[in-house]
Amino acid sequence: MPVTLTRRDEFALLTLDRQEALNALSFAILEDIAAAFDEAAKMDIRALLITGAGPKAFCAGADIKELLGRDLAAQKRQAARGQAIFAKLDTLPMPSVAIINGFAFGGGLEMALACTFRIATRNAKVGLPEIKLGLIPGYGGTQRLPRLIGEGRALEMIMTGRTVAADEALAIGLLHRLVDGDPVEAGITFAREFSGYSLPALGFAREAVQRALDLPVHEGLKVETDLGTLAFRMADAEEGMAAFAEKRKPAFRDR
Repeated sequence: MPVTLTRRDEFALLTLDRQEALNALSFAILEDIAAAFDEAAKMDIRALLITGAGPKAFCAGADIKELLGRDLAAQKRQAARGQAIFAKLDTLPMPSVAIINGFAFGGGLEMALACTFRIATRNAKVGLPEIKLGLIPGYGGTQRLPRLIGEGRALEMIMTGRTVAADEALAIGLLHRLVDGDPVEAGITFAREFSGYSLPALGFAREAVQRALDLPVHEGLKVETDLGTLAFRMADAEEGMAAFAEKRKPAFRDR
């Protein structure tokens, strides 16, 4: 199967497995990914990990052959559909981690950009090469990339379509970390740095930071106050503060 969702301890692992095409995204595979996201949202997990099968690619982007000869209405519908599928990652009740092993181009990078975190192997290469085809990124890349690395760097990446090596991607803030060894095991190790905390509190933190990108500071501070108050009223906050006072590890229950 080109898309699998499996359990790995307290995590779910979504794997793209279309190695003969460098795990490229066909329209059908996009729908499989959407279904996997929906399934993950219902699972009792602490994070969703996303990776590509094999050592060569996370995901090499769209299946270009499917784009040939499409009418404008179909193309617009598909762009909106791809955006909606990747936007599901914003509303998952748990964080998501893209484990980039090898190439992440076009729609593959756009899926990674939609994740909460991005880690990569040292041989990873990323880019949005659509301009080389006379196109522009269509699954959120023009919106998410500048929010991560700034307008100037995003324009340069998108308008040249160049490939960015892992060390540069880390330096400009596109990646959170470079990892060695088995990529999935490295992803699990990374996820365990936050997976023991309260999921609702993690969600409030994620929402507050995301809202900061779209609001003036004075409005963002109001959002922070509101979300902080919601966190404070949770049993997990009471447990966390009590555990601190008692010098013990908190036992969060996600409520």
